[in-house]
Amino acid sequence: MRFLKDLINFVRSVANDERIPERDKKVLLALVALILSPFDIIPDWIPLLGVIDDVILISIVLDYFFNVLDQAILLSHYPWGMKSFVTVRRVAKAVAFLTPRFIKERIWKYEPSIYGGR
Repeated sequence: MRFLKDLINFVRSVANDERIPERDKKVLLALVALILSPFDIIPDWIPLLGVIDDVILISIVLDYFFNVLDQAILLSHYPWGMKSFVTVRRVAKAVAFLTPRFIKERIWKYEPSIYGGR
């Protein structure tokens, strides 16, 4: 139960961050809604293929948080500690190949700082 409360606070905190473009926030909200929705692009009853759409959507969200956003922005909201952050970031990098570059370029408007932060 504690994790769910932390997750909700994390999402709210990120949603209120003015450093993240409004369009990106709307896309993230839509992606999370699709992930949580009982309706899928590919129905879950189709063996193996049924979960692919959810996996791809999750990989797009993880890729944005851990590979597109500057670490400083994400860490300013991340409630679970650095060890967890490093582990989740490693997983996000591993599944980033599921997010084609042309999709990232079309949906995200966030531009990283020229001074680094990743």
